[in-house]
Amino acid sequence: MREDAPRTVTAICRSLQEQIEHGLLPKGGKLPAERKLSELFATTRITLREALGQLEAQGLIYREERRGWFVSPPRLAYNPLVRSHFHAMVSEQGRLPATEVLSARLLPASVEVCALLELPAFSSVYQIRRARRIDDRLVLYVEHYLNPAYFPGILEFDLTLSLTDLYASEYGIHYGRVRFDILPTALQSEAASNLKLAIGSPALRITRINRDQHDRIIDCDLEFWRHDAIHVSVEVPQ
Repeated sequence: MREDAPRTVTAICRSLQEQIEHGLLPKGGKLPAERKLSELFATTRITLREALGQLEAQGLIYREERRGWFVSPPRLAYNPLVRSHFHAMVSEQGRLPATEVLSARLLPASVEVCALLELPAFSSVYQIRRARRIDDRLVLYVEHYLNPAYFPGILEFDLTLSLTDLYASEYGIHYGRVRFDILPTALQSEAASNLKLAIGSPALRITRINRDQHDRIIDCDLEFWRHDAIHVSVEVPQ
């Protein structure tokens, strides 16, 4: 019976993919329960999960812990060359952004953060942890690390709003040069928990090191995106 499993997996993938492409399973819609799908395709849960895992790897569907499987919504276009922020970027593409502040505090900088911000050992930094949604779907967990010398009292403000706008309005600081490092990764416990995904789930890690208009390194962001939430699109002018 196991010899037929690869053929069954292929058939399940093809069937679900066709239904997604033709809109019978709408974007953001929930798939039937695994038990019902197993009965429908006359297969085992193990074989079914192989098929669902392949579709998830392709970014066509996604799973939320204790909620089930869903059809992935359209990816967000992410252009590192465009000077924007999360809420503006999402809204401009006709989607609904939301931000939740998980914590905000002053703490000793890790070795990694000291290196990113070019700070000496035993420096303190502001850490702001946020979870961000598009159309009520968790897509991004981000840790912001700020050099406190440039942002006194910033933890007193509403940190669900754009830090870019807050920097400009309250501190007269504007972004200058920005460095991006983009790498595929597997989620560790902190990011996985806040995105409600299993540890080891695929993700895209984007590290941003931000300078201001005076070319001072002012902060850095460690972004962990669901692998099916964005596509990086860059057009370089002549």
